[in-house]
Amino acid sequence: MSQVAVVFKIYARDGMFDEAVSDIKKKSPAGMQTEEIGFGIKVIKALFKFDDSSTSSSKIEEELKSMKSISEVEVYEESLI
Repeated sequence: MSQVAVVFKIYARDGMFDEAVSDIKKKSPAGMQTEEIGFGIKVIKALFKFDDSSTSSSKIEEELKSMKSISEVEVYEESLI
């Protein structure tokens, strides 16, 4: 069994940035930071660590995408640890 670390780049829906941050925290990420990418647009980078036999990055990605406060999710980095 290997441990996997995935950083997701997450975009909030218009006017729902704080709610998106709160929703993501409920999923217990190993780390999270926000970054301004330009023109007032902020992105959330959330790190999730998990055992590859118990879940997958695509399952976590789908869970994040299903949140009403989130508009887009992409895998930023993924590696074995």
